[in-house]
Amino acid sequence: MITSTGNDKIKNVQKCVKQSKERKKQGVFIVEGVRMFSEIPSTHHVESFSTVKFYENNRELFDGIRYELVSDSVMQSLSDTKTPQGVLSVVKRFEDDRLTKILGEYDNNDVSVNVPLIIALENIQDPGNLGTIVRTAEGAGVTGIIMSSGTVDIYNPKVVRSTMGSIFRVPFMYTEDLPGCIEKLNEKGYMTYSAHLQGKSFYDFDYTKPTVFVMGNEGNGLSDEMCEATNNKILIPMKGMVESLNVATASTVLMYEAMRQRSSSI
Repeated sequence: MITSTGNDKIKNVQKCVKQSKERKKQGVFIVEGVRMFSEIPSTHHVESFSTVKFYENNRELFDGIRYELVSDSVMQSLSDTKTPQGVLSVVKRFEDDRLTKILGEYDNNDVSVNVPLIIALENIQDPGNLGTIVRTAEGAGVTGIIMSSGTVDIYNPKVVRSTMGSIFRVPFMYTEDLPGCIEKLNEKGYMTYSAHLQGKSFYDFDYTKPTVFVMGNEGNGLSDEMCEATNNKILIPMKGMVESLNVATASTVLMYEAMRQRSSSI
C-alpha cells in the first residue's frame, strides 16, 4: 500500500489532476468516484488507485485491471473533491474519429443511420456548464459535440465529474476553426442554428433533418463570425424580466425540442 505522497506515481497523478498540459502530454485524464470507475472502457483503463475500504467493498470491480492500494491521506491528496469516494483512475484519452465517422457516414437514404444532431460550443468557460451539456446531450440523443479551441478542457476533472460517465459515450472533438467547420456542414446539407437574442422563436423550425445548434460563451454569447456561419438565428422566448438562460439550460431546451420533434415523427 502506498502511504506517502512523495511516491513517484502519486506525484505524477497529482500533476495530471492539476495541470491540463500534463494530461495532454501523457494522453490521459482523471476519473474519480465509483460510478464512473465502473464505466471505464477496458481499452482505455490505465491504472486505478483505491483505499483499502473501497477495495474490500468492491473487489469485483478490480478484476483484470492495474491498481494500487493507497492510504486515506494519500487518496485525499489526489482527490479533486472534499469527500473522496475512495477510488481514482488514470484513463487514456479518446483520440479517435468517432465524430468524424458520424459526420462523414450520414446518408439521407440510409434509414439505419441516425439523423445527426450536433451541439457546437464556442468558448464555453465553466467546467460545470460543459459537463452538464455533455451529460444532457447523451440523454437527448445528440450524436456529437464540436468545440472551439477556446472552450474549457473537456478532460478537466470538474468537467469529467459533471458528465457522470457520458464522456465515455458521447463523441466529441475540438477544432481551431469552428466557423469553418459549420460552413462545411452547411455544404453537406445540415441545418445550422445559432442561439441569438435577435433570432426567431426556436419553435418555428424543423429539427428532424441533420441539425446543429451553436451555443456561445457564458458572458459574450456567440461571435459575429460564428453567427454569420449558421443558416438561422434562433431565440428561446422569455417571459418576465429574464433576457436569457444559462448556456447549459438553453442547450437542454433546444436539444429536447429536437428530440421531441424526432420522436413524434417516428
